[in-house]
Amino acid sequence: MSRKEVPRAGLLKAALAGKISNAQGAQAMHVSIRQFQRLKCRFKTEGARGLAHRLRGRASPRRLSADLRGRAVALLQTTYAHFNDCHAAEKLREVDGLQLSRSTVRRLRRTLGIPAKRGRRGRTVRTRRTPEAQMGALIQLDASPFPWLGPGGPTLALHGAIDDATGTGLALVLRPAEDLHGYVTLLAQLCTRYGLPLAFYGDRLNVFVRNDPHWTLAEQLRGQQNPTQFGRILSDLGIGFIPARSPQAKGRIERLWQTLQDRLVAELELLGITTVEHAHAFFPTFLADLATRFARVPAAPQAAWRPAPRDLAALLSCRYARVVARDNTVRLGPRWIQLPRHRAYAGRRVELRECLDGRLLAFADAHCIAVQPAPAAEFVLRPRPKSGASRLPGRRTPLGPNPAAARYPPRAPNTAVAPPLLRRSSKPSPAHPWRHSTPYSIPPKG
Repeated sequence: MSRKEVPRAGLLKAALAGKISNAQGAQAMHVSIRQFQRLKCRFKTEGARGLAHRLRGRASPRRLSADLRGRAVALLQTTYAHFNDCHAAEKLREVDGLQLSRSTVRRLRRTLGIPAKRGRRGRTVRTRRTPEAQMGALIQLDASPFPWLGPGGPTLALHGAIDDATGTGLALVLRPAEDLHGYVTLLAQLCTRYGLPLAFYGDRLNVFVRNDPHWTLAEQLRGQQNPTQFGRILSDLGIGFIPARSPQAKGRIERLWQTLQDRLVAELELLGITTVEHAHAFFPTFLADLATRFARVPAAPQAAWRPAPRDLAALLSCRYARVVARDNTVRLGPRWIQLPRHRAYAGRRVELRECLDGRLLAFADAHCIAVQPAPAAEFVLRPRPKSGASRLPGRRTPLGPNPAAARYPPRAPNTAVAPPLLRRSSKPSPAHPWRHSTPYSIPPKG
């Protein structure tokens, strides 16, 4: 008998002896008077054994059939072995046609001895920020290094963006490391598919904000540092940027990385995708499926996206101020561009823009005067050092060794042994005036 059924025998004995009424016994057992009368008759004829529940020991009519259970167990041990409970239940229902709930899948996996893929999170107490009301009002940016193409694959940085109002994953880009090229590619996808958002929310990476303490004289007079290349792009597009002070501040995209490390890796492994190109082709389908499961309706139905400008490709670029040489050419690192010969630009300061697609544009008086096509090799957009930072041969920059070091190799060190230097003694010679006292006289007073 259960703990609930044990005290019933004493109440039923008291009712049969006339010590309590049926209403009092039913109130004490939390049952109806009619049910109390049934139990009293059963106890009178069968004794304490008649108080046990009639369905105890019988199989549930809602139990899984042997065939259904066998198919589910086989799939959970092979095809969906690396899926979590909720993800596996979705695949069993959508792909294999097995209508199993998440709790049923969890019970089957625990029966098989398969532990949970990810432990439950502990309770955290913090102030929750109210999401934005409109879609496109605030977009959270971040990147996560992880072996996305499988446990044996390389560690790649997945750049992602998520909408703050709806929790919809907007774009994903794989790169060897977290860099400017990945974030500008992500921005290009957002502007092409949706439009321009109002603001971005990210961490304090040096791609987004300036973290160095160096201030030029012009910056000191202006009271503000010059923005980074990505910050200049956002300024030209009219997009604000909010730097977060902690990972918890941008918790939506941090939570997205846990979902992607769980679901995206399993989906790529299920489809046999092992290359970056095939993964990029699969990302739109995966994000659309993810939005149908986890996205929520925004508080305001009107979206805040703005149309992208026509010269978007020219705006998604790194910009540099350079002086035109006497032969009407401008150089940017190892690249150079020839300006039109019908007008002399020698000595003038022009603006060079290195675009995301590899093109090099020259602007004078806000007009494009020359275009150089992209190089044949795969182009990667990265900030270049200032014009004077690469003049010293052999000097290293954050991008690697200076190309000028290959043209002007450093001189070989002199291996000749120099003669020893004759060190002077710190003590004065015996004939030095300091060793002889000088007589002096005290002048008289008055």
